Amino acid sequence: MKPEEKARQRIDQLLEAAGWAVQERERLNLSASLGVAVRDLSLKTGPADYVLFVDGKPVGVTEAKPFGTTLSGVAEQSGGYLASIPESLPHVEEAPPFAYESTGVETYFRDLRDPEHRSRPVFSFHKPETLKEWLSQHNTLRDRLKNMPPLITHGLRDCQIEAITNLEKSFAEARPRALIQMASGSGKTYTAVSFVYRLIKFANARKSPLPRR
Repeated sequence: MKPEEKARQRIDQLLEAAGWAVQERERLNLSASLGVAVRDLSLKTGPADYVLFVDGKPVGVTEAKPFGTTLSGVAEQSGGYLASIPESLPHVEEAPPFAYESTGVETYFRDLRDPEHRSRPVFSFHKPETLKEWLSQHNTLRDRLKNMPPLITHGLRDCQIEAITNLEKSFAEARPRALIQMASGSGKTYTAVSFVYRLIKFANARKSPLPRR
């Protein structure tokens, strides 16, 4: 078995574990499941490794690569597939927004609707239900994080204001991993409650359906 075939075998398993029905193009049945991943479907630029359908409409693609491939350099290829979906297929948008690149061991994901979108590693594929929910939203979480309202500072200590402000600045710059260091007795719990409240209320943040790196 060739390295890319091994990768596809593993990708099939990951997709199925996330709730996708994996199909060959010759046996296409988009009503078989909410989410259907069609292998080797012909596009304008050639066959894509996987085209992802939700509710019978194309929402994304997955580019399979052999283990060891540097996935950060594959984004242009998967982006080209997204732009070449045939007009004969029903569209969710002008072009499906979700792109995955995967070796079956390592998987990258990006949403082209994000401001300054870029690929980022995920542990596996998102569920069809998750992509459907994201498509129903007017804008993306990363877009909303860039447009948080000013912090009401009344009742907050200077260190709490600094912590919340800098955390939201980090999120707005698409840097989701952040560490807040505060002295004992400085009100860490109140700080955490305050920024979590703001994320839920103003960014419509939710518990991630899939753990990310």
